[in-house]
Formats: sequence, C-alpha cells, structure tokens
Amino acid sequence: MSAVKKKRLGDLLVESGVISEEQLQQALREQGKTKQKLGDLLISQGYITEQQLIEVLEFQLGIPHVSLFKYQIDPSITQIIPESLARRYQAIPLQKEGGKLLVAMADPLDYFAIEELRMSTGFRIEPAISSKDELQRAIARHYGLQDSMTQIMGDLPTTADEIRETEITDEDSPVVRLVNQMIQQAVQLQVSDIHVDPGETNVSIRYRLDGVMRTERVIPKQMQGFITARLKIMAKLNIAERRLPQDGRIKMQVDFKTVDIRVSSLPTIHGEKIVLRILDLSVGVKAIDQLGFSGYNHKLFREMIEVPFGIILITGPTGSGKTTTLYSALQHLNKEDVNIITVEDPVEYQLEGINQVHVNPQIGLTFAAGLRSILRQDPNIVMVGEIRDSETAEIAIRASLTGHLVLSTLHTNDSVSTITRFRDMGVAPYLIASSLVGVVAQRLVRRVCPDCKTAHEPTEQESIFLQSHGLHADKLYQGAGCGNCNKTGYRGRVAIHEVLGINAEIRRLIGLETTSVEDLRAAAAANGLIQLMDDGLEKAVKGITSLQEVLRETVSH
Repeated sequence: MSAVKKKRLGDLLVESGVISEEQLQQALREQGKTKQKLGDLLISQGYITEQQLIEVLEFQLGIPHVSLFKYQIDPSITQIIPESLARRYQAIPLQKEGGKLLVAMADPLDYFAIEELRMSTGFRIEPAISSKDELQRAIARHYGLQDSMTQIMGDLPTTADEIRETEITDEDSPVVRLVNQMIQQAVQLQVSDIHVDPGETNVSIRYRLDGVMRTERVIPKQMQGFITARLKIMAKLNIAERRLPQDGRIKMQVDFKTVDIRVSSLPTIHGEKIVLRILDLSVGVKAIDQLGFSGYNHKLFREMIEVPFGIILITGPTGSGKTTTLYSALQHLNKEDVNIITVEDPVEYQLEGINQVHVNPQIGLTFAAGLRSILRQDPNIVMVGEIRDSETAEIAIRASLTGHLVLSTLHTNDSVSTITRFRDMGVAPYLIASSLVGVVAQRLVRRVCPDCKTAHEPTEQESIFLQSHGLHADKLYQGAGCGNCNKTGYRGRVAIHEVLGINAEIRRLIGLETTSVEDLRAAAAANGLIQLMDDGLEKAVKGITSLQEVLRETVSH
C-alpha cells in the first residue's frame, strides 16, 4: 500500500487526462465547502463517470475491479466485518487467504477506513474497487435481512394468531428490523414498489425497479403473519380485519431521507398480499426542463401551462409519470399572486404554498364534490388528480370556461383520443372546443445504463424503420448489462411525450359532431404534432434509450 499512498486521486485523474487541472482546482474549492469525497464530487459535477474513476484506479494503481453481481460471497466471510463498519465505509469482505482479507470498497484510497478495518478484523486488508450501487446491493443482501431472519426463525409460533404484540411493535424485535431493512434496501435501490406476495408454501418479496418486477427474496410461509401484522401497524390499518382490502400510509426516515409509503392490502386465497408504493420525498418535484421534453415539445408545454384559463390534460396508462408532470407544472406556476388548489387521491407530494385536498369517497368527498367546493374558494389554478366520470369532466370544463386554469389527468392512449374520450363521457363538443388548451400523452421508457452502454450499427431492418419515420442513425445504443444495472442494460427512466396544442383549425374540428379521430389526427399532424413513437425514436437515436424500449412502450398502444 505504500506505493499507493504517494498518489492522490486528483493528480491521478489529471495525469490520465480524464479531467483538467482547472477542473480539479474547482472541485477542490467546492470540496472545501461541502466536505464531500473528491471522487463523489467529481461524479456529481459531471466531470467524470463512476466507470472512469474505477478504470483509473484499476489501471494506474493496479487495484483490482470486482463485479459483485457475479461474485459468490460466502456468508461466513461477511461475519468478519461488522455490519456497522460495512455500511459506514461501503465495504464488503470477499475472501480470506492466510492473514489477508480481500475487501471490495467504493473508495479504496480511504486509508482511515482500511486501517479501521484492519484493527477490527486483525487481517491485512487488500482493497478492491466496486461501484457504489453494487456495494449497496451486496451489503443489503448479505447483512441485515439475513441476520433478522435467522433470529426470527429461532422462536416462531406456527400461526399468525399467536403473534405477540411486542414482536411487531418493539423497535428492537427481529420482525421490526426485518421490515425496516426490507424498506431501507428498496429505498437505496430506488425501487418504486415492494410486493409481499403470499404463495401456498412461501412468501415472495418482489421489487419493481424501473417499471420491471423482480423477486428479491423468498421467505418461509410462517413469517407471513408477522410481516403482514407489522406493515399494518406501521400503516395504521386494522390488524384483525383480514377479509377486506385496506389502504394506509407510512411516513418514515430512511438514511436521513423522508419517504412516504402508500400501503395496500388485498385478501387472496393464500393470505393478504401487501403492496408498498414508495415516494422519496427528498427527491422533490422536478423542474419542467428535467422532465425529458424535447425542444419543440418543451416550448409548447410551457406556452400551454402559462395561459390564464382553459383545461390542460396529461394522459397515459398507470405508472407513466403523469403525476410527476402535473406537479412540475404546478410548481412552475406557484407564484405569490395566484391561488392554487388541488383535489387528489391521494396527495402524493406536499407542495409549499398550494392548498391540497385529499378525496374521501366514503364520506362523500369525491373528485366532483371536492371540485365543486374548491371553486367557491376563489382559485386561479385548479388541479384535479383524475377525471374519472362525466360529472367531474363537466364541472372541470365549466370551471375552465369561467376563468380558471384546470390541470388534470385521463387514461387514454394518445393525445387525440382524449378528445373522443370526453365526447364519450357526454361532454358537448362545443364545450370541449371552447375550453381545451392542450393535451400531453406520455410513457416512461428505460434509460440505457451509462456504465455499460455500447454502440452498434443499425441492422438493415432498423435503418429502414427509422427512415420511414424520417430519421437516420449511424449508431444505436444498448446496455451490455453490468452490476450497476443489475444485468438489465438499463438504469433509470425517461419520459417520451406527444404534445397536442389546440389551434383554430383543430378547435373548429372538435366543435363538429361529425369529426372523426382520423380527421383530428390529420389536423394535428399538419400542426406539427410529434407522435409518441417519433419522440421516443429521436431519444433512441441520441442514445438516451434503446429502439427496443421505445417499440415495447408504443407499438402495442
């Protein structure tokens, strides 16, 4: 390690030509203020990628790079380093040989960490480098849940009826720790939903990441009652009621971040299935220019939401990011001189300076009733979480005609069919024509993982397909699959959009009873509408997503 100690990370990166001396000095000045690690700071500033950092340490210093995704770690090895140290230093032991211990670390130049690990274990530490995401996954998988499970299994009653109250309320009990760690792991991996799926002989814990489900762990059937009871207590649900569906909420701190979790229980033949929808409140509401709108669509959307009155609709299937777009629009419009009121089911993010109403159909507070009431509160801007019926549609449209800007969502496949959906709800065509300002249809597609992104020449078929949409690409991109993206080739998601602005010709056509969807589509195309697929294909050509992803989300719709 003595040879390694002479080199500092910044100097190594400059020598390798990855960053300039000027960028290093700027980062060091910033580091003086934030006290962040230099590597983390350079990555967050966009000067380098995590992959570049790994390559420099691997090639310049000979520190081995380990892909933990492929690595089989012996559970007895993980016991050498305590969980607290593993989490603090983002380090996990891989193998021991004589007096040496090979340890994967996010920062193999952290000599204080290496020294503390040496003193704690009594082994000489040989550092290897691994990415932060892989380490977090490995630590979550090999520590935590396993310990709690072993502890619980030692003293389990055989039926849920025998659950003792302390086992599901005492913060130190293994069941409580198990559930907390399950949630903590999901938050670290940026999972959107956790599914606790009961089967006949066991229970599956499944995570939805970037829209795709995967089984994280399968646990013994006799733990089902404990986990269900604990989650119900956290969500303030009725533990004794197992025959009816229930909905609740959990708000908790995970790794110093506030997360809001919606909990839904559903009785099945094998017991209650529980789904947790996770909202990371620390991420906050995105600005409009972070929503992935292309240049033309971005300009059109801004113009739409800045009109004084009318109705704007965001459409798409469940899980297509409609609420995110709505909240970004509200945040953009949230000024001191306007009164904004929302009626939602449920209120997902709490926005400063905006009055938000949570619907409660059990006591008669439906979207329609809530909307009627808030119109008496002198609002300038109204957001209705979803237009579900003709009554809500009628009130929303009449509100938009009486000087209010109304924003809402609807479940339709594209922007033009939204107009026909309103007609089907019984809204008079002249009312739609007078009130509609614009429609945004959207989907979420997975981003190609930046760490394993590879370029390939388009096949003849792909080239012909792109040409038929007026596009040309010398290269298309996909992810090879690495530890950071869980071997999927994708990490994170981006929205693709179809933004329909209503001009005079489209307005005239909407007002006619006889206008077909085809007539409206032709007029929209003549007005410069970029269709969902075309917006997605442009993002595929730019390497943001893959052609397969765009087709998966748009062809069937």
